[in-house]
Amino acid sequence: MSSEKTGVGILGLGKSLPEKVLTNSDLEKMVDTSDEWIVKRTGIQKRRLLEKNQPLYELGVDAANKAMADAGITAEEIDLVIVTTETPDYLAPSMACIIQGKIGAKNAAAFDLNAACSGFMYALTVAKQFIDTGFYKHILIVACEGLSRVVDWKDRATCVLFGDGAGAAVVGPVEQGYGIQAIEMGADGTMGHNITIPCLYMNEEDAAKREHENKNVIWMDGSEVFKFAVRTMAYASEKVIADSNLTLDDIKLIIPHQANSRIIEGAAKRLGVPESKVYVNVQEYGNISSACIPIALNEAVEKGLVSKGDNIVLVGFGGGLTWASSMIRWGK
Repeated sequence: MSSEKTGVGILGLGKSLPEKVLTNSDLEKMVDTSDEWIVKRTGIQKRRLLEKNQPLYELGVDAANKAMADAGITAEEIDLVIVTTETPDYLAPSMACIIQGKIGAKNAAAFDLNAACSGFMYALTVAKQFIDTGFYKHILIVACEGLSRVVDWKDRATCVLFGDGAGAAVVGPVEQGYGIQAIEMGADGTMGHNITIPCLYMNEEDAAKREHENKNVIWMDGSEVFKFAVRTMAYASEKVIADSNLTLDDIKLIIPHQANSRIIEGAAKRLGVPESKVYVNVQEYGNISSACIPIALNEAVEKGLVSKGDNIVLVGFGGGLTWASSMIRWGK
């Protein structure tokens, strides 16, 4: 690819969600909770779950194929596949290599990226660098998460929050002046202990936090994460808006990570933006980690809420703890 100056933006989007639905009423039969308690504290009404023994990569492949079709390009034109996940089917081969093989992207390099719920935003930043330098032209990002596989279904504090799904985006050259205008990402590893999912090792402190026999499950300090999320989502949004020489009035839509309606409302209030400018679908799917933002963006575009020339902000936070945001002038 030549290095002539163009913008870098999203060329196509796709999403894939399991058919199985878990409602709050279903959860009332599984754990000591209630629909009223869940909705009041999280805004979540239902979530989608993988079937038992269903591989997560199937959702990723489906979302990837839809994104490529939307972009009007073939798998052979993909130069790099980045998969963001914290719940891979295998540690090796990577989810990116599995999906690359399944979709026939034979000319693409492939690797996984784990920044937890901020993963899609991190991958978008990585993709932009490869395309800006002219090293690659078309990059496929697939965010696929199967959090139901790491949930302790006896822990009512966390089992109500999470769901499964995949969102994908093809990133490539767009008209100058469109696409990604500003990016921000960061991490604070000193706060990483507030959200943990053990894999091949866990310390005594992490083991003690998990009351039941299965220790390889997600654990979260909800209060600490809430404060971090509200603060960092507001900061990261303000940063990319300012770096784009814009104001909040110039922004058509903010698409945040769909962790919890109270977090989204708190961040919006801190930013001083009306609810009408914030896209929310957490009530339908719960928290799908890195897949939240691409799924929500896909839906917003399908609903006609985003048009060419609109300024939109994507912003997320997650385990690590991490955060990331982007201001995009929509070019599609």
